[in-house]
Amino acid sequence: MSPASHSAVWTSCLLLALLAPAAHGAARTPAAPAPPAAATAAATPERDPEALAALDRMGAALRALKQFSLTSDASMEIVLDDGQKVELDGVVTYKVRAPNQLFLELRSDRQLRQLFYDGKALSVYAPRLKYYAQVEGLSSTLGELVEDASTRYGIDMPLADMFLWGTDKAPKTAIRGALHVGGGTVDGEAIEQYAFKQDGVDWQLWVSKATSLPKKLIITSLDDPALPQYRAQLRWDTRTPVPAAAFAFKPPADASRIKLVPVAVAVVDAEQEN
Repeated sequence: MSPASHSAVWTSCLLLALLAPAAHGAARTPAAPAPPAAATAAATPERDPEALAALDRMGAALRALKQFSLTSDASMEIVLDDGQKVELDGVVTYKVRAPNQLFLELRSDRQLRQLFYDGKALSVYAPRLKYYAQVEGLSSTLGELVEDASTRYGIDMPLADMFLWGTDKAPKTAIRGALHVGGGTVDGEAIEQYAFKQDGVDWQLWVSKATSLPKKLIITSLDDPALPQYRAQLRWDTRTPVPAAAFAFKPPADASRIKLVPVAVAVVDAEQEN
């Protein structure tokens, strides 16, 4: 194994917990054939204007936040090769200052991962493993960081859509069905519940009536017959100031640095090894 390949393997381990909400594992069986056109037309879901307007309000509320802390109790279903579903629970914590500072922590019984971005350097750290990776010389906004981290390094941040709603990176044209389910409460707060359909996923959203911020999210993957789900319940703090120190990463003396290998390079190295 070459040094670059070795770094790629460790980077994969380091970033294992940074999973996108829709990444529930590969489907075990081929997708069902498309239904006849007539049946498809008959089954085309409606796009409720109120549900779509709620997304606009949520996007505007998210874009208006100058700083916030967010804690989310999250669970993800993983489908094993034999079809059994296993649920993995964890806590996602964000600290954010617009337009370009972010701290992310993913904590579970099995793993602890942290990501720091101070507007110039992106650092990923595994405190229990004592490994970290870092990319310097950046100047990305949070929306740009989310996209670049995913496409360039394969880092898909949980709940990353909150940095994209209300921008042209999250077009409503991708939504095939939108439904206003009704009112209710989450954590004692009045909400409105909505359900949406897109290619490959169904998702539900509970939005605060007072703030228009999302309070709960369920994403169901339709690409797997087992229909695995990602669930997140969100608790926001938009009042407590987030200090600049929250985004600064100083590696501990006993931590080892590894290279954050771009996805394209890691693929080439793997092919050459084979």
